[in-house]
This record gives sequence, structure tokens and C-alpha cells, in this order.
Amino acid sequence: MSCSRGGFTSKLHLSTDGCWRPLSLVVTPGQRAECTQFKPVLEKIRVPRPGLGRPRKKPDSLAADRAYSNGTIREYRRQRRIRNTIPEKTDSQAARLREGARGGRPPGFAEDRCKKRDTVERAVNRLKQSRAVATRYDKRGYVFLGTATAAADAIRLRA
Repeated sequence: MSCSRGGFTSKLHLSTDGCWRPLSLVVTPGQRAECTQFKPVLEKIRVPRPGLGRPRKKPDSLAADRAYSNGTIREYRRQRRIRNTIPEKTDSQAARLREGARGGRPPGFAEDRCKKRDTVERAVNRLKQSRAVATRYDKRGYVFLGTATAAADAIRLRA
């Protein structure tokens, strides 16, 4: 496997909390689909607890766009008991309705939590305030991940 390049051929996948602080970061080659990185991003979440105890690894709820509304992601969320706040794609909704009673019920959806989907975009904008993250001059993917992690740590320390 070759190393991915930093520049425009890489993607930064991240999860954030409600206050626009990055919780986990994953860098992939630019041609990789976003929905394939759902599990690795969620599995890297570690929120330390005050005092003693293991870090928290599972969010209560999740807000994402329609790109993350597929069967494998829904099944993964159900197994980990994460509340659904991802809108259903219109083509999958039409396919479910075509099936009639065999199509099943629509997935549960909390519209009030769905309005918070912009937190990831705001966190990316905060990361891009760091010039090194915005310009992406790093040649190697792991170096770019280190740069983004340093910017994320600075955001967490400021908050």
C-alpha cells in the first residue's frame, strides 16, 4: 500500500462534539468514499472522564448527512445503540415504499437533532483557521494527520 499524499488528493474525516471541538480524525486518499470511514472515525473517539475511569467511546446521538444513510451504517448504529439523526435518502425511501409492507418501517429520525449537522462544518472551518491545515502542503498523509491533530488539540485547549 502506498502512502497517500497530503495535498488535494487527501480527505480529512472527523467527528466533533456539540461545541465544534474535533474528537477524532482520519486521513484517507481523496478518491475514498466518505461512508467507508464511518466506523474508523467513530472507533477513534476517546473522551476522558473527569477523575478515574475508562474514556467514553460511544456518542449518545449522531448527526450526519444523507451520505451516511445506508444499511451497514444503520446496522452498526443499532448495534452500538446510537440514536438515529441521519435523514433517509430519497431513492432508498422510494425503494422501501415500492416494497410495500415488506419494505419495513422508515428509520427513526429526530428532526430537532438533525439541525445540528452543521457542527462538523463549523469544526472544519475552525481547523482551517490554522494555515498549515488550510493549505495542505504536507506530502505524506501521516504528516498531514499530525498537522490536523495539532490544530485540533489547539482548538480543544482554547475551549
